[in-house]
Amino acid sequence: MGVRNCSTVPEFFLSGLTDQPALQLPLFCLFLGMYMVTVVGNLGMTSIIGLTDQLHTPMYFFLSCLSFIDVCYSSVIIPKMLAGFLCRDKRISYSGCMTQLFLFCIFVISECYMLAAMAYDRYVAICSPLLYNVIMSPRVCSLLAAAVFSVGFTDAMIHGSCILRLSFCGTNIIRHYFCDLVPLIKLSCSSTSIDELLIFVIGGFNMVATSLTIFISYAFILSNILRISSKEGRSKAFSTCSSHLTAVLVFYGSIMFMYLKPTSGSWVTQEKVSSVFYTTVIPMVNPLIYSLRNREVKHALMKLLRRKIPS
Repeated sequence: MGVRNCSTVPEFFLSGLTDQPALQLPLFCLFLGMYMVTVVGNLGMTSIIGLTDQLHTPMYFFLSCLSFIDVCYSSVIIPKMLAGFLCRDKRISYSGCMTQLFLFCIFVISECYMLAAMAYDRYVAICSPLLYNVIMSPRVCSLLAAAVFSVGFTDAMIHGSCILRLSFCGTNIIRHYFCDLVPLIKLSCSSTSIDELLIFVIGGFNMVATSLTIFISYAFILSNILRISSKEGRSKAFSTCSSHLTAVLVFYGSIMFMYLKPTSGSWVTQEKVSSVFYTTVIPMVNPLIYSLRNREVKHALMKLLRRKIPS
């Protein structure tokens, strides 16, 4: 089943998250629940922002974009993984695999840059509050969001084009639960030096560019907060950043765990665990972080509920 002698295989087989039959149904129920929370939470967050005039600000515009990204890239991965828990046949067509890879690259790269854009927004709000509405005008916010998705699309096109030129003539079993760059490159029987270089260069640039933007923004924010004389003022300034900073630490922590860990015999298992974290857990917890740690969102939600449920 897993070996071909041709230059291009018509389909791949996903090994899945685990091959233990006893775990298939419990994992299906677990990830189905997580996916439902992800979809309801992120679409709910987008709806709350759209229906509440007080939340029509740059900060919540970017938050609604982040929720859209989270729904999209979890939806690219999780439904196929859920089907794999229930079916022994875990095949995915070549075109389906390439499409999944392309869409995943778009949204995961866009998530990195959207978090950076949100950090810049918080920097302007705290360090230049009098000019905030001028600097972060609706036009600027729209351009930043367009730039974020453009970078994601461009990088995905580059990675996708390079994967499409590869030949697969050996095993067609992907040792993963979705079509990711590294597992696909490992299956190729042609030269992958260009692909590996692009992963290093583009991935390195994206990580450095976005993490530096976030680090520098929060360095200025912290410096500004420490200069605030009143304790209440410092607490209010920090509360506007705490949700975003928590989301950043969770996202980049899982990415760093995956790419900065030492290579070992359990590399495949570790990659699957870290991939589950940033493809499944993070899209689920982001709306929870922003709702539970944000007074404005909680007040907007309560106001909408009171409006829908007459006393």
